[in-house]
Amino acid sequence: MPSIEILIPKSLNEALGILSDQNKVLKIIAGGTDVVTGLKQESNRFINTEVLVDVNHIAEIKEIERRNGKISIGAASTFSEIFKDQIVSNELPILKKAVATIGNLQIRNRATIAGNFVNNAPCADTVPALLIYNATIEIESINSKREIPLQEFLQAPYKTQLKKDEIVTRINIPVPPKTFIGDFYKLGRRQAVAISRITLAVLMELNENKINEIRIAAGAVTPIGTRFPELEKFAKGNEVNDNFFKALASKIGEEIIKLTGLRWSSEYKLPAVQQMFYQTLNRMTKRIK
Repeated sequence: MPSIEILIPKSLNEALGILSDQNKVLKIIAGGTDVVTGLKQESNRFINTEVLVDVNHIAEIKEIERRNGKISIGAASTFSEIFKDQIVSNELPILKKAVATIGNLQIRNRATIAGNFVNNAPCADTVPALLIYNATIEIESINSKREIPLQEFLQAPYKTQLKKDEIVTRINIPVPPKTFIGDFYKLGRRQAVAISRITLAVLMELNENKINEIRIAAGAVTPIGTRFPELEKFAKGNEVNDNFFKALASKIGEEIIKLTGLRWSSEYKLPAVQQMFYQTLNRMTKRIK
């Protein structure tokens, strides 16, 4: 690894002051599971980095709490901290299930939730779960603060809206109604320390056996983690049964092709995601019957 300067701010204001220096190429580091490997591999995204700004010691961006009817997760919260948190366990079970699939215990002890989506790899495991929970993110610089939907923040593989002088501080999620049911599914080449080949997150509310609301998101089969609004609109109001689930599973394949076109991996990935989606819908609805 190249020799590199590391700064360790103790407060958010101190970090923002450091990031406002436009005379150096600065990169934020928290868990380091993406940045350190990128530096060692001489990735184009990190090769010119002059200074690393370690935000892992800033208490303001590590808290998980309820705020104004929302669950607010500090950007530097690790996956292990999220997994163990009682609020997440009670209110956001799909996110808890997603973080449990990431890497191994050592990685989950280091890697942070914001690092996962700021890196914006197509296989980022938390993104589909955050998307179906309608997550928004708070972003700050020394002179401004904004909050935007996560899907808007994610632009392309390894590209986001984050500017050089900004830091993601919090992820805010509206508390889901207790009437919602959902699930998360990950397909990898092995049981642990596996890059996702397909991820799928579904959240649904039924009313008299009909779909009142449904949210569907996938990762790894699309260029970035993605919601499927047209598929959600198609499903709304339909009665849940085996035939409709098969139709819905078939249609998710069409939606993926619209986004990605036919690729060399489509031949095996599309049938796999369709079957995963069909099985997930069946598993979710059987739990409440």
